[in-house]
Amino acid sequence: MAVTSKVRAALVALCLIAPVAYGHGFAGKRFFPATLATDDPFVADELSLPTISWQRFPAGDEGPGGSETDFSIDVAKRITENFGIELGTTYKHIRPDQGDTQNGFDNLGLGLKYKFYQNDVHEAIVSAGVDWDIGGTGAKRVGAESFSTITPGIFFGKGFGDLPDNAKFLRPLAVTGLVGYGIPTRSSTRTISDEGDIDVERNPHTLEWGFAIEYSLPYLQSFVQDVGLKAPFNRMIPIVEFAMSTALDRGQSGTTGTVNPGIIWAGQDIQLAVEAVIPVNRRSGNSVGVLAQLHFFLDDLFPQSLGRPLIQ
Repeated sequence: MAVTSKVRAALVALCLIAPVAYGHGFAGKRFFPATLATDDPFVADELSLPTISWQRFPAGDEGPGGSETDFSIDVAKRITENFGIELGTTYKHIRPDQGDTQNGFDNLGLGLKYKFYQNDVHEAIVSAGVDWDIGGTGAKRVGAESFSTITPGIFFGKGFGDLPDNAKFLRPLAVTGLVGYGIPTRSSTRTISDEGDIDVERNPHTLEWGFAIEYSLPYLQSFVQDVGLKAPFNRMIPIVEFAMSTALDRGQSGTTGTVNPGIIWAGQDIQLAVEAVIPVNRRSGNSVGVLAQLHFFLDDLFPQSLGRPLIQ
């Protein structure tokens, strides 16, 4: 009977977790979903189409208040099993309370990432990468900078499936995060108003940091205890993301960012997610926004073509 019970438990685990095991990031038994506001540590073949965000912005010295809606596309492609490239673009729709609506693309984003450590037993992974916000590729009318920002960083993920039995209900927890150093290619930006006034804005180096706390209900069902969750709840992963930026020099200081609580539904080929966007302070905004994403796992959808590394 003991052997039969173990076999039955293993089969249940396989049925529950198999549809999401091969999509995005996996370390041992741990499936890490694609995060929305912070970059995760995995090198993968995936497509976010679209990511949509909406938030109001307050009136200030630079102009009236209003709202901004962003539509983003991001694609990631493995060159080798552990090295990949990422490309993204965002179309902005800015609607002020007073004045004309502005539309246009933000600067293109390009990234490289290399996974150099993975421990399946401890559900741990670490990668290094660099992001390049390519200055001058976007529209100035929607705030795209004329200079580039290059951000090298470290990305990590850790699941807690190795906790002891007396903490088994904490095993579905996982954390992913990043620490990066933003380097602007221009120390300051000089602008001249229509009246001829000259304004010089300093561009500081920044500490880009953030993390996501996840509680995987598929992991709970499969590897901790079957609590009887049915579809669609048995594929849900509650998450809270913290996306922060801290100015370090050139006369600027302080941190801006958001806290994003939400829910992810992870299927075999796609992932659906929605989060609230809550500013951490007045410098970050004064109203709650929303962030939603439709995400495709290309390595599951096209395992013999687009979903394979270019070099094997």
